[in-house]
Amino acid sequence: MKILQPPGWLRPRGYANGVAARGTAVYVSGMIGWDSQGVFHTDDFAAQTRQALHNIVAVLAEAGARPEHIVRMTWYVLDKREYVAAWPAIGVAYREIMGAHYPAMTAVQVAGLVEDRARVEIEVTAIVPSVE
Repeated sequence: MKILQPPGWLRPRGYANGVAARGTAVYVSGMIGWDSQGVFHTDDFAAQTRQALHNIVAVLAEAGARPEHIVRMTWYVLDKREYVAAWPAIGVAYREIMGAHYPAMTAVQVAGLVEDRARVEIEVTAIVPSVE
């Protein structure tokens, strides 16, 4: 995996401008803040984000992938102000669950998510390196 950082560009904080990778592609559907049984335990944005990240790691593991194999994340949030206000807590959760790996990321404010209690939905693409 190679992080793509054009010369002279300001280094992004918390994400990469781009990633190049070769291997087996793993696509994870949008994960939300409910547990493995489809139960929400909170309406708190940061806590739902933490759970969504745990859900992502669990799905990745089924393909033999780990957080460091993620090349792209897309975050769908209901309220960008709520998202920005939760950055400190999200950062702590992200580093605990995903480590210091920051793939290409996009965050988009949306009008709604299919699950009414969901505050955030995160989908990822991972590339598991080929063993040669």
